[in-house]
Amino acid sequence: MSVSRLQQLKGHMFPENKITAMAAPSPLSTHVLNTAMGVPGSNMALSLYRQDPTTNTWSLLTSGTTNADGRCPGLITKEMFIAGVYRLHFETALYWESMGETCFYPYVEIVFTIIDPGQKHHVPLLLSRFSYSTYRGS
Repeated sequence: MSVSRLQQLKGHMFPENKITAMAAPSPLSTHVLNTAMGVPGSNMALSLYRQDPTTNTWSLLTSGTTNADGRCPGLITKEMFIAGVYRLHFETALYWESMGETCFYPYVEIVFTIIDPGQKHHVPLLLSRFSYSTYRGS
């Protein structure tokens, strides 16, 4: 097993950016998994938007980058998380280019509806150079 792979496994067991008990966890989370290589999708830029129900325009709420475990802690606060339509935008071309690869999808956008913001919502992205999938996790 290579040193790089061991470091990635360590990141799963001992994540550097884990939320402590003192911090309130985000009611919305995501996790990017590079299914082609079997590793987390680390260092991927992403943005979270909410749609205005009156004008149908999108407002940027936050931007970030996935950590070594492919997660982006603290996406949104509980107070800002209201019912509505949201969009997660992932910069997949930049991610693959950083590894010297090309891809078919230059970006991925996942649009979803939040009806009950009191529930925990998890929106993972499973990604390869030529495909992606997602689902509502817990």
